[in-house]
Amino acid sequence: MGVTCVSQMPVAEGKSVQQTVELLTRKLEVLGAEKQGTFCVDCETYHTAASTLGSQGQAGKLMYVMHNSEYPLSCFALFENGPCLTADTNFDVLMVKLKGFFQSAKASKIETRGTRYQYCDFLVKVGTVTMGPSARGISVEVEYGPCVVASDCWSLLLEFLQSFLGSHTPGAPAVFGNRHDTVYGPADTMVQYMELFNKIRKQPQVPVAGIR
Repeated sequence: MGVTCVSQMPVAEGKSVQQTVELLTRKLEVLGAEKQGTFCVDCETYHTAASTLGSQGQAGKLMYVMHNSEYPLSCFALFENGPCLTADTNFDVLMVKLKGFFQSAKASKIETRGTRYQYCDFLVKVGTVTMGPSARGISVEVEYGPCVVASDCWSLLLEFLQSFLGSHTPGAPAVFGNRHDTVYGPADTMVQYMELFNKIRKQPQVPVAGIR
């Protein structure tokens, strides 16, 4: 894999989430990007079990267990501002056995699904972010395959992002600051998705538009 930037695309004024996704994918197809299947990234939140906190009024920690269809044999466990553990898919079974320490937060599952597009050395994924039955936003992931050091290719990534996101082009991801001159890896992408999902969770639900 190469260096990846994950960002949120605002819903176009007067449009629904799905209509905005269609506008974005049409732009990619006009550029010459070709469809390359589908993708899915999901995240479930676990919180520290009350029985482990004692009587000191300690704040519980949140852990995010995530999966990415690009890495079907892996599972990622992340703490906010903490380490990212990469394990095999049996980690999900382990979480069931650890329910005395970590409990799944109710209705916490959030995911993004959509289409993958290949454009020269760029892999683009435009997804609809959902919580339960509700569409909550739009994710855009762009990967530049030939490079594995963020500082060597951010300007190129930025130029490509501007070509189809225009004024909604994001700044450099925070994770790039930690990986400025070191090799970028899958865990760095999952950290970006965790941050995106947490941001979308806190936003008001997207109104349904464009339906008459």
